[in-house]
Amino acid sequence: MRYARRSEVQDPLIKPQGEAVYELIGAPAALGGASGHSLAEIVIPAGGSSARHRHARSEETYYILCGEGRLVIDGRAHLVRAGDAYLIEVGERHQIFNEKGEELVFLAVSAPPWIAEDSIFD
Repeated sequence: MRYARRSEVQDPLIKPQGEAVYELIGAPAALGGASGHSLAEIVIPAGGSSARHRHARSEETYYILCGEGRLVIDGRAHLVRAGDAYLIEVGERHQIFNEKGEELVFLAVSAPPWIAEDSIFD
């Protein structure tokens, strides 16, 4: 069993574009040793984004908690807002942007669990 709370994540992964990744459940023992999926809460400040990337082995589902943004999957743009869910399949290039004034916050579920080596930036 693993219990996690975002406010207790001491070292979120802060990316150059402003994205903050709070890993909650994952493959490493410190994150529960999950074998089937991982879970992260991601915060993108106003004007920020993720880096464009794809995954070689994991599919992801984004579930938007609050804010609005633009999600680009394989060149196709989608307006995202609270309550929306998007499946990003293995190999699909994707990037999410926050072009509004409030934080964009969403959950990212990856299966199998996300590991750094699975993200390909191109």
